[in-house]
Amino acid sequence: MAREIKYYIVAADALPDIFIKVAEAKRMLQIGEVDTVGAATKRAGISRSAFYKYKDAVRPFNDMKSEHIITFYAMLKDNPGVLSRVLSVFASSGANILTINQSIPTNGCAAVTISAETSEMEMSLDQFITEVGGLEGVIKFEILAG
Repeated sequence: MAREIKYYIVAADALPDIFIKVAEAKRMLQIGEVDTVGAATKRAGISRSAFYKYKDAVRPFNDMKSEHIITFYAMLKDNPGVLSRVLSVFASSGANILTINQSIPTNGCAAVTISAETSEMEMSLDQFITEVGGLEGVIKFEILAG
């Protein structure tokens, strides 16, 4: 039976120093400021064993959320139900919509950006884009960022 992992959001100043230093060592490695774990741990002021003990458990909140957030751009015809059909595909795919921004329709079309958390999607991104892009009233559908 797999152990359920729980996560907590805690202010950095409430954490023991070791967690902050492990996060700093990971940051240095990730951006290439240092090339080795030894160099990162030395600069952070922690032991290699402490780094290895906590490295998989310590992650900045922004890193955890941004991994699966994608912003999509759509150009939709200004017809009843078009946006609703697009959003239905998001719901049925398992994507969690975070934001929706729509311009005022001009020349019979509206630009829409939708940001969604996609880690729980039950279809590939290619399938998803093809399905939404094929809906009646969708002129264009693509990834804008993410």
